[in-house]
Amino acid sequence: MSTHATVPPHRDPGLPDELRLDDLLSRLTTDEKIGLLHQHQAPVERVGLGPFRTGTEALHGLAWLGPATVYPQALGLASAWDPDLLRRVGEATADAVLASLDRGAGRNVWAPVVNPLRDPRWGRNEEGYSEDPWLTGLLATAHARGLAGNGARLRTAPTLKHFLGYNNEEDRCVTSSDLPPRVLREYELPAFLPALEDGAAVAVMPSYNLVNGRPAHLSPLIGEILRPAAPDHVLVVSDAYAPANLAGLQAFHPDPPTAYAHALRAGVDSLTQDDDRPDGPLGHVREALRRGLLTEADIDRAARRVLSIRLRLGEFDPAHPAGPDGGGDPGAGDRAEGGGGAAEPPGGAQPAGAYTDDTPAHRALAREAATRSLVLLRNDGLLPLRGVRRVAVIGQLGDTVLEDWYSGTLPYAVTARAGIAERVETVFCEGADRITLDTDGGRVLAPAGGGPLEVAAPGHGDGTGFDLLDWGGGARALRSAGTGLYVDEQPDGTLACTAPGPGTWEVRQTFRFEERADGLACLVQVHSGRRVAVGAEGVLRLTDDPAGAAGFRVTGLGTGAAEAARAAASADVAVVVAGDHPMVNGRETEDRTDLDLAAAQERVLRAVHAANPATVLVLSSGCPFGVTWADDHLPAILWSAHGGQEYGNALADVLFGDAEPSGRLTQTWYRSADDLPGPLDYDIIGARGTYLYFEGDPLYPFGHGLGYTHVEYAAPAVTVDGGRVTVTVMVVNTGPRPADEVVQVYTRQLASRVRTPLRALRGFTRVRVEPGGGAVATVSFDVEDLALWDTTRDRFVVEEAPREVLVGRSATDIRTTAALNVPGEAIPPRDAYAPWSATGYDEARGTALCPLTPERGDAVRARADGAWAAFHDVDLGTGAAACHLSVNAGHAATVRLRLDDPGDGPTLAVVDVPADQDRYGFTAVRAPLLPDGVPARGIRDVYLVFERSGTAVATLGFSRD
Repeated sequence: MSTHATVPPHRDPGLPDELRLDDLLSRLTTDEKIGLLHQHQAPVERVGLGPFRTGTEALHGLAWLGPATVYPQALGLASAWDPDLLRRVGEATADAVLASLDRGAGRNVWAPVVNPLRDPRWGRNEEGYSEDPWLTGLLATAHARGLAGNGARLRTAPTLKHFLGYNNEEDRCVTSSDLPPRVLREYELPAFLPALEDGAAVAVMPSYNLVNGRPAHLSPLIGEILRPAAPDHVLVVSDAYAPANLAGLQAFHPDPPTAYAHALRAGVDSLTQDDDRPDGPLGHVREALRRGLLTEADIDRAARRVLSIRLRLGEFDPAHPAGPDGGGDPGAGDRAEGGGGAAEPPGGAQPAGAYTDDTPAHRALAREAATRSLVLLRNDGLLPLRGVRRVAVIGQLGDTVLEDWYSGTLPYAVTARAGIAERVETVFCEGADRITLDTDGGRVLAPAGGGPLEVAAPGHGDGTGFDLLDWGGGARALRSAGTGLYVDEQPDGTLACTAPGPGTWEVRQTFRFEERADGLACLVQVHSGRRVAVGAEGVLRLTDDPAGAAGFRVTGLGTGAAEAARAAASADVAVVVAGDHPMVNGRETEDRTDLDLAAAQERVLRAVHAANPATVLVLSSGCPFGVTWADDHLPAILWSAHGGQEYGNALADVLFGDAEPSGRLTQTWYRSADDLPGPLDYDIIGARGTYLYFEGDPLYPFGHGLGYTHVEYAAPAVTVDGGRVTVTVMVVNTGPRPADEVVQVYTRQLASRVRTPLRALRGFTRVRVEPGGGAVATVSFDVEDLALWDTTRDRFVVEEAPREVLVGRSATDIRTTAALNVPGEAIPPRDAYAPWSATGYDEARGTALCPLTPERGDAVRARADGAWAAFHDVDLGTGAAACHLSVNAGHAATVRLRLDDPGDGPTLAVVDVPADQDRYGFTAVRAPLLPDGVPARGIRDVYLVFERSGTAVATLGFSRD
């Protein structure tokens, strides 16, 4: 029964949400509404509106707030190919958030990350799920649903990161990602839309980069595509300090008020700027309102979306406990089971103290997730280990579990060494080189008391040894052999062994060794590029002067590999645990430049194998490696992302056969970076990127993962009914152990007017098959999932074409196929007499996409002389007389229209482009077709050739007069 007679309407849960929001907004002044448009929202006590903060990191457990259950990295969770597992991890993470409200957690959580993993060199690769957009969307929806809950009110408010076209860290705030229409519609958007359409995610964070020359925070797609996809209001929060970039690094606008006004009009609601100091950013909003760049309606729209999230969190319901960020859990009553928390009474809001984190159930879930994320890449029969009495555990990652930037603090850690030691006798060797550094003045010493490194007189032995850990990309860390602490930069620029390891936002604990002509080495801090010098009184410090750098004689290189070989020779089996450091050579702000395993780790691996052929390589990393030597020589290779607190137990379960390896890769492992397009080439269709278009031979394909038994696939049955395709296949276990098989269903279109994927994942299912038994796997998908974006008519089309269903164990391990016949339509030739956007090209070389106006629309601009864009199958009919283009250039230029070939095809027309210094100053021009050229009739390929760099075309078309 409604209680609106006794309480304000905005606190009456019997009223529709929109009426409650109308009431609350009507009670707020303009300035109070503006106070809601920052990450740190101001309270309005007179209406009972408490403080609220957006942004709690919850990617694979609660982060940044001290000890909390740490699950495998997102990439590892995805490798389980199990949406329900993702949901349960999200649910348990929501428990942790609600348990931590009194220590700074907020209920708007910034997870999941849904950027498709287009390029494995991306520094944030471990944060995403997959290179496949459909799989990304599926898993993101599951994780977000776990975070949000299934109740009438949200438990937490999940936020999708980072919209849009974001897979590079180098210069990320100023680079532009070119997304042609097909790439946008078929690859990028399908990763974001499912969680919004489901209502599982209720917020979105734009990315730092630009897209087609326009900052992502100003994207018109926020309002045109994202918000219409969701069943309710979508909150858009800026990334940290991104608003300032709009008038700063990106220089897209002349001043902050203009930039902030555009951001709010484009759909940003909450400004994550200047940390907990909102006065500056909100001052720009007030100034924009004063100038007329914003209206009251703009402020109201943003404030409504902010308050909508808080209302859906239950903050304004009468039974909801007051407090920062709402407190309590109004969605508890309808919470799905299995998240690892105590049972809750139906309908009852729980106080924050009712929740705990890192419970036995959470720990069990962490172990399950870590176990199921392990992927067996190669096995010649060495695994599972049998009859083994002594194992040598070797490697920089053999006796440590690492945290990443978005993980919580490990409450405990089971390392690989510890997990294996629970089963058999172990011997451990880290394999790091033990080195000394000498100068002409003496040997470098790390004082036991933690003082600055200094050059000691000859004869000092204690404190002169350093362990050298190689994390690839030339980045190495030095650790005192005496104290176990790492060399770190001090506030005064001196160096001392004070850090527990590489970490913090600015990693100042890694160095490059640069060899000089005299054979000595210079030490260069990776973060700053400054060199290590010997200063007054022999103290080591950083210098900006290359001439002042000290030269060091490095003694002891190679000792780690030799020691590792001795340990391996003493054991029945050697397990080398290698990989990356989540804070070094591949992390936020830093991409990898190659796919190589760190050179020192590779040397250790080869030395160990030479000493003991029964060597297992265990890779722990947030990214793929091109371990071609290992694949050629080792009997067994396992991989997982950094696995969290239960990693060692999970690894031992799989190594010794207590658990079947059931993980599968969610991105391609290439042999080397030579197989990849450029890091900024986001056009996967033109560049033939990802498993969808890659024509080479991968080291390990998308979907790959072996088991400890053998399965066979029968011929599939395919039916099409009611717009759904159903594929059924019998899977038979011919091996001695139960099989946990992930049956993957792909399709391939055999003919098209455009380039289509070589294969595309349409669904999968997991079946357990007992030895000698069989199981029927069934996968269904919609016919409309087969659609491609038709650039001639700007809509999705299921093309009339022959197709195949491919069923197998990975994208390239296809065990059986069948024909697929579905209704479709023929894509007609492009109508030459209906002007079209130049961005709808079929192919292009040397071009970039750019804004047509600051607010919306795109055009094609030449990046080099002779750049071109191709439009296939243009129907010129019985003949055209003139062409019409919308053009722009900062200098006088010409554009040439050619038929059939951009270099030597017949010229149809030469179009003069007037100079205009305004990059948005597009001019409509008409040019007659050349009178003595080839007749412009019939269906032909038309090439738009830019004779000078900087020239842009927005639209083109033809006329008969």
